[in-house]
Amino acid sequence: MLLTMEMLLKLKVENSMKKEFKKYDVAVIGGGPAGIMAAIRAGELGARVVLIEKNDKLGIKLLMTGGGRCNLTHIEKNLRDFCGKFGKEGDFLLSPFSVFGTKETMDFFEDNGLELKNEKGNIFPASEKSKDILNFLIALLKKYKVDILFSSEVADIKKKGKLISSVVLLSGKEIEADQFIISSGGKSYPSTGSSGDSFIWAKRLGHDIIDTKPALTPIETKEQWTKSLQGISLDGVVVSFSCNQKIEKEGRGEILFTHFGFSGPLILNMSRTIGDLLEKGKVKMFIDLFPDKNIEQLDIFMLSVFNKNRKKHISTCLNGFFPEKFVDFILNFSSIPFERKANDITREERIRMVKFMKKIEINVLGLLGFDKAMATRGGVSLKVIDSKTMKSKLINNLYFAGEAINLDGPCGGYNLQMCWSTGYVAGQNAASGVK
Repeated sequence: MLLTMEMLLKLKVENSMKKEFKKYDVAVIGGGPAGIMAAIRAGELGARVVLIEKNDKLGIKLLMTGGGRCNLTHIEKNLRDFCGKFGKEGDFLLSPFSVFGTKETMDFFEDNGLELKNEKGNIFPASEKSKDILNFLIALLKKYKVDILFSSEVADIKKKGKLISSVVLLSGKEIEADQFIISSGGKSYPSTGSSGDSFIWAKRLGHDIIDTKPALTPIETKEQWTKSLQGISLDGVVVSFSCNQKIEKEGRGEILFTHFGFSGPLILNMSRTIGDLLEKGKVKMFIDLFPDKNIEQLDIFMLSVFNKNRKKHISTCLNGFFPEKFVDFILNFSSIPFERKANDITREERIRMVKFMKKIEINVLGLLGFDKAMATRGGVSLKVIDSKTMKSKLINNLYFAGEAINLDGPCGGYNLQMCWSTGYVAGQNAASGVK
């Protein structure tokens, strides 16, 4: 039988369509740290993997971590201490961290050729460039033949009974797979694509979502003088917060003055508590610049400093402790003339300055929103996720990883470690669940 040109053309198109159609073993939604790790692990185990990313590039938020240096994990004394940093829900991570914890994460990067450095327990790439971490991960995705779909936003997830059959993209393209992983992040830094998609799809699939709030976020204050001190950081200070005139929380560390209030590691790590207090009543913040001395001890100390520098201006004496702008701030609020010399300061002035340095009072207006938050508090309820596998308890071929779940930790590599660990476990179990 002779084939006509029309029949040959039709056969060619049909064969081409067959070649383009591809059912995957594992489909990962979200190309952040957790999603990338999940795709790498599943690919390493031989699964045919597709990574679906709504942006035109991977790991946008990853590039921002650690101020562009990428604090990729943290060394703690033991596993339970690490998990404890995530609050009362932290025990959920005991299993994922026991499979792929700090040591395994460091080995993962170093064994594959990336040099790391340790700064007081904070682990960074030796280059101090987050792009080197991202390039390293992208190279592994290529090594394990992971297909990456860029600029591909999910429009729908199709389900039959307790199984997901496919995801439909905005473009109309349908992606079929045996196993699915949702790792499209939370709501922090929405400019990076983290707009809460994980919560939308999880909820539609029947999962409970714990109310989401900004986490690791700066605070806004009533006082406007912080703007004049913008960019100044102070380390080793003690900050306490009161609600309805009762001290509720205290911490020690580094703070950063901003045009709207305060940021810095100490403030970010305390923002969860601050948010809770703001829901109860009026919140005040107090800064102690010399926490190791009480008022009497600090007065004696400052007197000795002034006696040793009697002919110098007080501002010069204080420059050894604080930046120049901050010294001007102290003198201004202590009502001490800038030109006053050390041997001319009165006892009353000195006591006034000492008391001010021991207790700088600020009125807190609120936390900044998701656009300034480094993480998301809340998310997919842990009650509907198996911590040993990261598998949904409601959908038989669905897994969760990363910021999508209801866990958030402090600054210093904790949240990235949670992403690496949950991503690894999800990818590993999704690959093993392939028929």
